Amino acid sequence: MFELLGIPPQALFGQLLLGLINGSFYAILSLGLAVIFGLLNIINFTHGAQYMFGAFVAWMLLTYGGLGYWWALILVPIIVGITGIIIERLLIARLYHLDHLYGLLLTFGLALIIQGLLRNQYGISGLPYAIPPQLAGGQNLGFMFLPNYRGWVVVASLIVCFGTWFVIEKTRLGAYLRAATENPTLVGAFGINVPRMITLTYGFGVALAAFAGVLAAPIYSVNPNMGADLIIVVFAVVVIGGMGSILGAIITGFGLGLVEGLTKVFYPEASSVVIFVIMAIVLLFKPAGLFGRTA
Repeated sequence: MFELLGIPPQALFGQLLLGLINGSFYAILSLGLAVIFGLLNIINFTHGAQYMFGAFVAWMLLTYGGLGYWWALILVPIIVGITGIIIERLLIARLYHLDHLYGLLLTFGLALIIQGLLRNQYGISGLPYAIPPQLAGGQNLGFMFLPNYRGWVVVASLIVCFGTWFVIEKTRLGAYLRAATENPTLVGAFGINVPRMITLTYGFGVALAAFAGVLAAPIYSVNPNMGADLIIVVFAVVVIGGMGSILGAIITGFGLGLVEGLTKVFYPEASSVVIFVIMAIVLLFKPAGLFGRTA
């Protein structure tokens, strides 16, 4: 059928794979944003810089410490998550009772600081990060060639995204988190340390961004601009899915990645704006987003 349209199947499935990979990063990053906004009501514009910082920490662990990719997948989210906890305690915690604009301005400023420091230190040319030997090569599926590492990125993203959704939506810990955002006084009466829970929640959201940064490091060059180029699209994904909707962030992230890939096949000129066109249409008919709840 696609050959009748003048589109080779290899080109179609290749672009769908690229779209699915982009969607994997959209999903993880928008999930972190949704967790932070949905549970803390903070618009975290530092998220792109924290994603980029995760990729840089992975590169530093390999270059200066000799710790490879698999160690980075474990250590980087912890390291960057701890920096997020420090930021939340020292700065963001002071803004919870203020308008959302103050949090946005603070986190935007922090993003510029992180990006500027790394740009001054390492430049903008990009630093290579090798694919781990266990995931080198690929599989010939007949209709397309699937690089092993790209397949791993999609699988790892699905596991992390739906694992996070399950914890927040289906476990007692998730119930405590949701209750703490709606009635912290009542939750505190049960002996739960609400401020600590909020701090750890922000740290977890930041850790998700860092995890995505490690996954991205072997695919894209590690450079200070990699987060700035992505965060605007991720915010559009969050708005389409519904601000604060965990499931909406996941489904919309993967779905829009595929839509972007298909657009590159049928109408390449529109591929860079298709997500924003969809956002405008969704906001016209459903201002709360596809999965958002109307206040």
